[in-house]
Amino acid sequence: MRAHNLALVLHTVANSADRPSRAAIAAATGLTRATVSALVDDLVAGGLLTELDPPPRTGAGRPAVGLALTSAGPAGLGLEINVDYLAACVVDLTGAVRQRFVEHADQRPAGAEGSLAALGALAARARLAAEADGLIIAGAALAVPGLVTADGLIRVAPNLGWQDVDAPALLREVPELADLPITVDNEANLAALGELRVTGGDPTYLYVSGEIGIGAGLILDGDLYRGVRGWSGEIGHLTVFPDGRPCRCGAHGCLEQYAGQESLATDEPLAAQALGIALSAVVNLLDVPAIVLGGAYAPFFPRLRPGIEAELHRRVLTAGLAPVTLRPATLGADAAMRGAADTVIRSVRDDPAAWLRRAG
Repeated sequence: MRAHNLALVLHTVANSADRPSRAAIAAATGLTRATVSALVDDLVAGGLLTELDPPPRTGAGRPAVGLALTSAGPAGLGLEINVDYLAACVVDLTGAVRQRFVEHADQRPAGAEGSLAALGALAARARLAAEADGLIIAGAALAVPGLVTADGLIRVAPNLGWQDVDAPALLREVPELADLPITVDNEANLAALGELRVTGGDPTYLYVSGEIGIGAGLILDGDLYRGVRGWSGEIGHLTVFPDGRPCRCGAHGCLEQYAGQESLATDEPLAAQALGIALSAVVNLLDVPAIVLGGAYAPFFPRLRPGIEAELHRRVLTAGLAPVTLRPATLGADAAMRGAADTVIRSVRDDPAAWLRRAG
């Protein structure tokens, strides 16, 4: 019960439009003032909440002390490895980015061990910088362009040439990461969750991440849909031209051969057409009301939009009844590592009792 109530109080503060007092939290949650006060004291002592000076007095009575998430407590370490770059960022409990590091280099020649060693070094720099800034890293999450199991094994990342890679084990070989909980997920899934966090907008949409490869994350009613084995969203391997170019996956005519980052740089109209064909199939199948274009697509959105929308209008059965909303991602290229860091922060918010036990 205490764990549930700690989470309830923390979520009430996190989701409040203002800085609620203890009395306001009690009114919002139905808990007694004495219970709320004790829980708040624990959350403040554990570095999750901070007390704020009351506003200037405007009438009789003592003004109430407000509460807010602290920016000086636990933080999430978000990591990303993609075909042509490595990235790391640190996000505090309020959602603010406190550290950000990106290194551009082709990761294919390095192999899994070489790339993850380089990423580990980048992550160590980010952690040390964050701790020097007074933060405590609560955990790390890694975004990768591939199929990932629940325990973090990368079954296949075709554009990197990886198969059955135990990424958490390799990252923990870096001394600065050895003590951290480390999770791994598909980069498009994490980017979709990152977009959901910062916009607070549409609760249902398809997020499409355009890099060397193409992935997608499906958000349904505010939750990520993973599929039975957690491998949903491989939109890059939808067939758009059946007799088309050979793909790294072994098939022909896959979307990413026409709309991946390398193809986008050489033929934007064809990329837009291919995207429109693939997205039309998704909309006809799933009836999603909105599509968000992220990664490399975000800066090209104004030029891609007409071609994509032309295909959606031509191919989606319900286009005349309920047109699909198409928009660029808010976070752009940082979406996956921001979403990765946010999964760590959300785990603290969802179970503050576990954090308090760990911190104590």
